[in-house]
Amino acid sequence: MIRLRIQVAHWPRRALILTDTPRPDCRACGGEGGFEHDYGDHNGEYAGTDWEPCECWNESRRWVLMPLPYRPLWGRRRETAPDPWGPGGYSDEPPF
Repeated sequence: MIRLRIQVAHWPRRALILTDTPRPDCRACGGEGGFEHDYGDHNGEYAGTDWEPCECWNESRRWVLMPLPYRPLWGRRRETAPDPWGPGGYSDEPPF
């Protein structure tokens, strides 16, 4: 049985996708979708973690519903310094 959810993907382009999720009552992985395995180098030191997916979930099962538009550069708000004259264009400071 497929358990679907809607997500926003960011690579290669922003898009709304429909994706499969791990089975929440899976006895093998506990609903996490896989297992982490730590491994070491030739000296026995920690070298990283491998991920092994569980059989209850297929990571590559996803469908693009619709691509999302890019935000135009001219429409983005920029952080600016506060206006010394205040929001109405008038200052609270005395003239001297």
